[in-house]
Amino acid sequence: MPLTTTLLLLALSATPAAPSTPAPKPAAPAVKKFEFDKHYLVLLKRAPNAPKMEPAALEKLQAEHIAHLNRMGESGKMVLAGPFDEQDDVGMRGACIYRTDTKQEARQLAEQDPMVKAGRLQVEVLAWYTEKGYLAFPKAPPADAPKPARK
Repeated sequence: MPLTTTLLLLALSATPAAPSTPAPKPAAPAVKKFEFDKHYLVLLKRAPNAPKMEPAALEKLQAEHIAHLNRMGESGKMVLAGPFDEQDDVGMRGACIYRTDTKQEARQLAEQDPMVKAGRLQVEVLAWYTEKGYLAFPKAPPADAPKPARK
């Protein structure tokens, strides 16, 4: 056996074998943490015993209802509103999305609606959670926007 081969074999046999290191475990997949935005969905429903009104009085009340919704939108407390159509339950008249701190505040604002005060509509308020950042209301003023000057 040539000397270099013998020396190499001696060197290899004298070197202790490195302990086998287990392969690192793959990292656990990151769990997505959901964050939510909270809004209040206000359903406007026809009151079961809504008072009958003359057409002119009803037209005036409707104009006051729309003015109330506009004020709520300008305040930034309500970010979206609209009537329903083609619904199975014709008692469901419309919905609003409020951006308030509490359910009670959303209810209190919705109950200021002249249609509600007149007994024509009633409100149902639900807390509605959506994944953070998925809903945007580009026409609504930011929640912390200064209030517009009253004319």
